[in-house]
Amino acid sequence: MLGAALCQALAARNQETLQLVRRPAAGSLELQWNPAGTPPVADPAALEGLAAAIHLSGANVAAHRWTPAYKREIASSRIDSPRALASTLARLNSPPQVLLVASAIGIYGNRGDELLTESSAPGSGFMADLCEQWEAAVQPARDAGIRVVHLRFGVVLGSEGALARIAPIFRLGLGGPLGSGRQWMSWISLDDAVAAILFALDTPSLSGPVNLTAPHPVTNAGFTHTLARRLHRPAIFPAPAFALRITLGQMADEALLASARVLPAKLTEAGFQFQNPTIEEALAAAL
Repeated sequence: MLGAALCQALAARNQETLQLVRRPAAGSLELQWNPAGTPPVADPAALEGLAAAIHLSGANVAAHRWTPAYKREIASSRIDSPRALASTLARLNSPPQVLLVASAIGIYGNRGDELLTESSAPGSGFMADLCEQWEAAVQPARDAGIRVVHLRFGVVLGSEGALARIAPIFRLGLGGPLGSGRQWMSWISLDDAVAAILFALDTPSLSGPVNLTAPHPVTNAGFTHTLARRLHRPAIFPAPAFALRITLGQMADEALLASARVLPAKLTEAGFQFQNPTIEEALAAAL
């Protein structure tokens, strides 16, 4: 969802993209790579002279229960892949000026009502530890003098993704808050996520972690009631925390019931203007 929207936005700016793909390349605007390969790209010279590199890939944290095997897959996709790209870029004669690499607000862990910014310390748990390793993986690019921006995404609200999975449930009138509903949910609209990536691309003063979240986080109950109202449906079927834990295990505690009240301090200070700063506006755009 995010990568496709970003490519469209770059094309609208007449900026050509070269996509790294794991299958055989189809045309001159694709380049096959294997993050586990030596080297990851058969012809690294094809990457010489690029203006920027953007790494967004990673296994879906909500696709499966977090078994030990799937946790290893999640970690590998977020650590090995960006490390391979950063190391490749660092060895180029003419490397890109900037590397934007996805991260997540999961780095803050479960923090209750605490207001969190980029200067807040990491939290604890599988996701927090993973995000720290994820961000550390691209150190070779930083050592080579490339400006590195860690895009710490909140929940991206677009017509696909998480919203596409839960909207049908709400349309049937079966939606409700998760657990107590008091946990904070930090989100960003798809349009603002893409605009913020382009803003980071164009703003040399931005480096290090940047929270890609809207300026007005909401509680899960607030999100639930706004979505139900937007769809003209009730929201009277809560999902009890114990049932979520039985069904989803550790993922329930870290991905659904954890509270992270995250503010986009760096974007705001740099002058970024949100198109959809409130949850009402974001859901109207997405739906």
